[in-house]
Amino acid sequence: MSEYILELKGITKTFPGVKALDDVYFKLKPGEIHALMGENGAGKSTFIKVITGVHAPDEGEMFLNGEKVHFRNPTDAQKAGIAAIYQHVTCYPDLSVTENIFMGHERVAKGTKRLLWREMHEEAGRLLQRLGASFSPKTQMGALSVAEQQIVEIAKALSVNAKIIIMDEPTAALTNSESEELYRIAEQLRDQGTSIIFISHRFEDMYRLASQVTVFRDSRYIGTWRVDEISNHDLIVAMVGREITQLFPKKAASIGEELLRVEGLGRTGYFADVSFTLRKGEILGLTGLVGAGRTEVCQALFGIARPDKGKVFYKGREVAIRHPLQAMNLGIGYLPEDRQKQGLVLQWEIGRNITLPALEKLSRNGTIQIRREWEFAKRLAEKLGVKAKSVFDPAGSLSGGNQQKVVFAKLLTADLDVLILDEPTKGVDVGAKSAIYEIISDLACSGYGILIVSSEMPEIIGMCDRVAVMREGRITAFMDRGEMTQEAILAASMADGAPKNEQIRWAQA
Repeated sequence: MSEYILELKGITKTFPGVKALDDVYFKLKPGEIHALMGENGAGKSTFIKVITGVHAPDEGEMFLNGEKVHFRNPTDAQKAGIAAIYQHVTCYPDLSVTENIFMGHERVAKGTKRLLWREMHEEAGRLLQRLGASFSPKTQMGALSVAEQQIVEIAKALSVNAKIIIMDEPTAALTNSESEELYRIAEQLRDQGTSIIFISHRFEDMYRLASQVTVFRDSRYIGTWRVDEISNHDLIVAMVGREITQLFPKKAASIGEELLRVEGLGRTGYFADVSFTLRKGEILGLTGLVGAGRTEVCQALFGIARPDKGKVFYKGREVAIRHPLQAMNLGIGYLPEDRQKQGLVLQWEIGRNITLPALEKLSRNGTIQIRREWEFAKRLAEKLGVKAKSVFDPAGSLSGGNQQKVVFAKLLTADLDVLILDEPTKGVDVGAKSAIYEIISDLACSGYGILIVSSEMPEIIGMCDRVAVMREGRITAFMDRGEMTQEAILAASMADGAPKNEQIRWAQA
């Protein structure tokens, strides 16, 4: 009997022009939570697809319980007891929880095509109860939160007797309390003998759950360490291949005249009495617990939603911003929290995404000057360090960090003075974070006024000149750079009597 439930040796996978995995090794023990970390583009997604039978490796061997296996398709992997849970849950929102759990392996009466609904509902109920869920198996999937949908995905894995569960960035879209609930479920599964591969950019996930960590870089296996024997510093070096001497490269910018002033802004049911100023060269943070109203304030300033109270002044003149085009014509740009749904057209080329806000100035007599457009896009992509073979590649082919750089490049095509950045480093690796922070710092030094919305306290403390803390739709405190501490921000963001597990999520890196 093998010591390992899963073992990969020398796995290589090549796509046209790209070596996605290059001589990769991995070992997983029974009842172990093993973290897999690396920058975006390190090969983690291809690794998952090889294990789950989506891709067959070009070279190398894979073993289950010491026996060599070859999966022809995902069904083979599922029958072998392997399941994957992804950050963006793939489900059927109009169907019930039971239907989602048993999709593709429904219980059918022998000799007929009659579905055994009572049996499936009862089994789904038992699985949900085992995971500590409080919702009914007859609940419509679309009515559940992201965290609850992930519980359904875990129940689905258990319904096919999965012995290996791959969790790909499962906490990226969760609040701190929801992450704690996922940790509880993962530990429960581990104690019951299930092996878990936990893929995450968040160091706190690794420290909280894993006993081993494996690092990939540039599609290659770098090494495996016991979690309690590797430091943050050494782990970052392993992931990015270089020293990151300063994660937050905040440069001293010259703070100039007022660009934006907000007085008593309110939108019923979302936020109230919000007032602040933003000056040229200044980075102002806006933070607080999830649901405090931060994003809603930004959307009101950009014309996505209309406030019903208060005033907005741009360069000393009162303005009523009714739609995003008006905001951009004034000089206000917005980087949304969800880059894939709101920031990019993933099927389009990188270049066309970059130039989208500037097509009018790249046109003559109503016709886009194609050569000029692509040269313009290429210049901006190079300026922001977008890693791609060509600006003709689809934006969806890029890693998360490079997609975020493309969204930044879009902002620079327009004549803007104020940038509103909503969670600008969400879901990107530590190396890409450092690059994005440098871009933000350079933009401030060149005279932009920047408003950063972030849930990560180190990001706020490391990058901002001032911070406004929100709680339940209102600003409760302002702090200058020298006054900011995690304790002070946390105290200002928490309602009286709020439970400890509702603290702001923050990255230990």
